[in-house]
Amino acid sequence: MLDRLTLDQLRALVASAEEGSFSGAGRKLLRAQSAVSQSVQTLEDELQVQLFDRSGKFPVLSDAGRALIDDARIVLEGAEALRARAAVFASDIEPEIALAVEQMFPSKFLMETLRGLGEEFPSVRVTIYAEALGSPEKRLEAGVAQIGIYPPYNVGRGEFESEFLAAIPIVPVVAATHPLAAVEGAISNAQLNQHLQLVLTDPEQRMQTVAPGAPLGSRYWQFADQRTRLDYLLGGFGWCHVPLHFVEEYLESGQLKRIALQRLAGGHLSIGLHVIHRRNYRLGRVARWLIDDLRARLARHPAKAIDELGTAIPVGMAPRGSAG
Repeated sequence: MLDRLTLDQLRALVASAEEGSFSGAGRKLLRAQSAVSQSVQTLEDELQVQLFDRSGKFPVLSDAGRALIDDARIVLEGAEALRARAAVFASDIEPEIALAVEQMFPSKFLMETLRGLGEEFPSVRVTIYAEALGSPEKRLEAGVAQIGIYPPYNVGRGEFESEFLAAIPIVPVVAATHPLAAVEGAISNAQLNQHLQLVLTDPEQRMQTVAPGAPLGSRYWQFADQRTRLDYLLGGFGWCHVPLHFVEEYLESGQLKRIALQRLAGGHLSIGLHVIHRRNYRLGRVARWLIDDLRARLARHPAKAIDELGTAIPVGMAPRGSAG
């Protein structure tokens, strides 16, 4: 019985109920009143229920009609959603995109890009995974995400492709109350070894920072989350290398202080974040728009503090271990 239902019949039902008459529904649907009335009658025959009480001057929904009208709207909305998603495929626009982003990426740029993407491609479904160190790659491996933004510590593996996106400045810092904050001039390795280092690591310890960000000695605590480590840093427990955008406000307020390290010649570390995906995944219009927009926003960033940091020393990533 239900196989013979049509969307036109459901549209006639909904329009007649909303307009209060078959003639009003006809004007709304640009159809003759008789055609609308016939569609409703055919629908009633198919469902074997009376949807309208026609005893008065105008048709009024029956009890069955009131019970079924919402179902009819749901079916029509689903059909429109199906049509919209089909149009997305026809226009080479991905119907959905899932992105896994390492916490090291400045979230304010990603949020700005996502707002723009929603305006540019309103029918595209977007899923975001904000990940701790090492987790975005696992999302790609599992097929949960199509695109990752993270340091390319395994980019040499044949199934992944990588595209440079941005270099993130990493600065050595301590709490203003920490003993290292009172040291004048550049701090030696020997001085650093006397104090606890707060080290970022992935939960499975599959990766490490390749010199000079690696732990200096045995006195370090490991954290799997940037924000948790920041809490301990602010608490004065030790020193660490941390992305500049994580601590800019604390440096400006005086809660944290940047320290100069002899081994960095007074400069800072820099870690490259890449856009990474499987080789068999083709970047569509939405993915390309997202990447290009992120890159453009990063390029326009004034980076007022970066110019004052001195020489940037690139940090590589490798499997197994810890990241400083």
